[in-house]
Amino acid sequence: MTERLVSHLRYTALAVPEFQTERDFFVNYWGLTEVHAEDGLAYLAAEGSSEPFILRLRQDDKRIDLVGFAVASRADVHALADKLRAEGVQFVHEPQELTGFSGGYGFRVFDGDGRVLEFSTGYETREARKIREREPIPAKLSHVVFNSANLEQSAQWYIDHLDFSISDSLTRPDGASMMHFMRCNTTHHSVAIAMGPHHSLHHLSFEMRGIEEWMRGAGKILRSGARMIWGPGRHNAGDNTFAYFLSPAGNTIEYTTELSVIDEETWEPHRLNIKDVSNQDQWGTAQEMSELIARESFNDIDKGLFVAPPV
Repeated sequence: MTERLVSHLRYTALAVPEFQTERDFFVNYWGLTEVHAEDGLAYLAAEGSSEPFILRLRQDDKRIDLVGFAVASRADVHALADKLRAEGVQFVHEPQELTGFSGGYGFRVFDGDGRVLEFSTGYETREARKIREREPIPAKLSHVVFNSANLEQSAQWYIDHLDFSISDSLTRPDGASMMHFMRCNTTHHSVAIAMGPHHSLHHLSFEMRGIEEWMRGAGKILRSGARMIWGPGRHNAGDNTFAYFLSPAGNTIEYTTELSVIDEETWEPHRLNIKDVSNQDQWGTAQEMSELIARESFNDIDKGLFVAPPV
């Protein structure tokens, strides 16, 4: 098995036009904690995570600013940078001291579709606390999912350059792939890529303490007035629960829990036909996935591809 240099998913950074509305939703309803703020910039942490923040919001036209991953050491940062440079990956900046909130040392590149990825180490962490029983707030960032107009090409970039592995795939009845769930450690997936009409954010997923907290969280968000677009249910791929909502900016966000941790030595990827409804939702509690539901997460075309964010 390949020794990966990327250890885990750290955070996602989004730009949104209605910055204050989005920030207030994530703090007042979704359950994140603002740990640092600048003019038009908010860093939001999860109480159960030692990551300094798991979501960064910035005032601007809607886009994915970047996705941050952790690397174990400076030596690994340089080893990964050398590997990507030799493979012709386009850099945003070379390894350097990071001057933003929480610091660290790392570099940024564009992935194959033009999204910005950051790889860092040595950043300041925060003291995580145990989420209380029945407390309906996220414990950590679970995973990020992208839409891609070139599914196989997009997924292969992460396999070839970052040594990610496909854990499972969703397929059409004719066998063509619709979605790949990809891992960089023993967690079933930290990134997934879905076939869509264009490149964009599909959804962000936030891990809850357990089933009780997940259900209470879903009810809390429904009472906030946000619309649930799919759920509650339990996926087959990853075996995790799902409840998808739309944020004020129109981004799909998910409460989940109990995402599988796998034995990489013995795991065999599955190809799961989406027409088998139990592959969509094992419980049968969510409405059957349809073209209308899928369209909700196509999102707006990401206009930030191959354009580095200002911070």
